[in-house]
Amino acid sequence: MLRGSREQPEETPQPAPRRIFQERQRITGLPLYFQSYLSVRHSSCQEFKVYWTELRGTTLFFYDDKKTPTYSQKLDISALTSVTNVCPDENGSAHFILMLSNGELELKANDCEYGKEWKGFILTVTKLSVPPDELLLPEQLTRMHEVLEKEKKRRIMPNDCSSTSLNRKSPPSSTLTTMPACFYAVSRQEAMEMLEKNPSCGNLILRPSSDRKNYAITIQRELDTPRLKHYKVTSKGTSYVIESERQVTLPSLQDVVNYFVTQTQGNLKPFVRQTYNAAKPMF
Repeated sequence: MLRGSREQPEETPQPAPRRIFQERQRITGLPLYFQSYLSVRHSSCQEFKVYWTELRGTTLFFYDDKKTPTYSQKLDISALTSVTNVCPDENGSAHFILMLSNGELELKANDCEYGKEWKGFILTVTKLSVPPDELLLPEQLTRMHEVLEKEKKRRIMPNDCSSTSLNRKSPPSSTLTTMPACFYAVSRQEAMEMLEKNPSCGNLILRPSSDRKNYAITIQRELDTPRLKHYKVTSKGTSYVIESERQVTLPSLQDVVNYFVTQTQGNLKPFVRQTYNAAKPMF
């Protein structure tokens, strides 16, 4: 659930630096279609919170800061049923609401222009059709048609790749999938608290490392007493190295998680909780 609020930034939204864009691309595994600041409020909350928001595939990724590589929340909008009209308020911001099968999400863009674009791109990727909105400019419609073609190709990509899944020259799995379900954009201390307070959800968390450039695994083992341990996972090219007594190199983060599970004969289980995600789910 989203909480808190702060003033809407007045600066004109600009893309994140290239290195951050590349890191986000690697983490999400999804193409970027549109981005800007958005104020977000779930129907059960009273206040908006501002996020730098990216539309990647049919998922909205919310970042606490424009230059933060890891998202704090995400929302799958593939089950979108409808979107309300974009309505301006007295401050010039544009409100609209996403109607989803499991709730509603109210969004507020800097101005009506951005509001119309957000609505247009969201409808394009979820309905696989560019909305016939006469208020959209020709260049906006052109970009939406380009995104439509990219999204159509993205959706058939797994089928195209399945036939070559045994080919060792195929791209690493991390380029075709999103982050493991046990990835949470939390600190070391927060990961420890999550494991200690929710033992039934699992005992292995993948998180960003303290340098924010790599990753870490936090686990809790039940021996004589609960014991917490941390392993650094270094990103090297298209591979990931587990820094332990014996370094292990694997092709994807999912393979890293699977390695820990396999090596402990299933005693380690990925931490997955429906009400908290690597972002905490909106619903």
